[in-house]
Amino acid sequence: MYKKFYNLKENPFNVTSDPAFFFSSSRHSEAFSHLVYGIQQRKGIIVVTGEIGTGKTTLCRTLLNKLDPTIKTAFIMNPNFSDVQLLQLMVKDLEIHGNFKNKLTLVSALNEFLIHETSQGHNVVIIIDEAQNLGIKQLEQIRLLSNLETEKEKLLQIILVGQPELYDKLKLPALRQLQQRISVRYHILPLDKSELGQYINHRLKVASANGLSLPGLQFTAKAVETIYHLSQGTPRLVNILCDRALLAGFVAGTFAIDENIIHKCSREIGIIA
Repeated sequence: MYKKFYNLKENPFNVTSDPAFFFSSSRHSEAFSHLVYGIQQRKGIIVVTGEIGTGKTTLCRTLLNKLDPTIKTAFIMNPNFSDVQLLQLMVKDLEIHGNFKNKLTLVSALNEFLIHETSQGHNVVIIIDEAQNLGIKQLEQIRLLSNLETEKEKLLQIILVGQPELYDKLKLPALRQLQQRISVRYHILPLDKSELGQYINHRLKVASANGLSLPGLQFTAKAVETIYHLSQGTPRLVNILCDRALLAGFVAGTFAIDENIIHKCSREIGIIA
């Protein structure tokens, strides 16, 4: 509704996980570096956690877009499946074809695929998002997959991405062997207060019709401060507030988004500090 008014080609504050809008904050840059390190060094199991709305899925999609073509990947979004179904998803996403009748044939086909890829100098990565929803049987299956290795390196890198409950689950006595195999860990925190204005301007620039900054459209310093106070730097909440603020600005016919607009929008959508 407000795109034409503000000369935008798309909505700058969608809550979808669009890597085109990825903002390299200090925390997200560190998380990205941890992931790349874990993959390149073939560390096996990597765990990334963060609260709801901190940009974990966007980070994963950005990683997938930037990985070298020699790295084969599978991305599993909602792993509410049995351990066998989880294997089937991995095999399908890696485009391994065949008539797999049971878990043994699935693991055997995956192992052959991994050995072949490694012999070609390639790497294989499986990302499992919302991993806090995995049960003990599925997590134990992941531990067994992490055992696929040569004498010198892991054949498969598995990235578990989830909410903080994932850490609690991994501490269960039944999963102590899996816990010991996690080589890289990172917990994503919300945006720093000093980064919030940059984050907002970055998204506006990406969404602008000419790919440049929008000098006429401005979130005032007080507005940015208010957004941080209300969202505590959680990107998803920032996006929801900013989207509603642009709509309110459009209705009011203004290019200056101030703290009064932000307070009004926060009350309307129920984000109260």
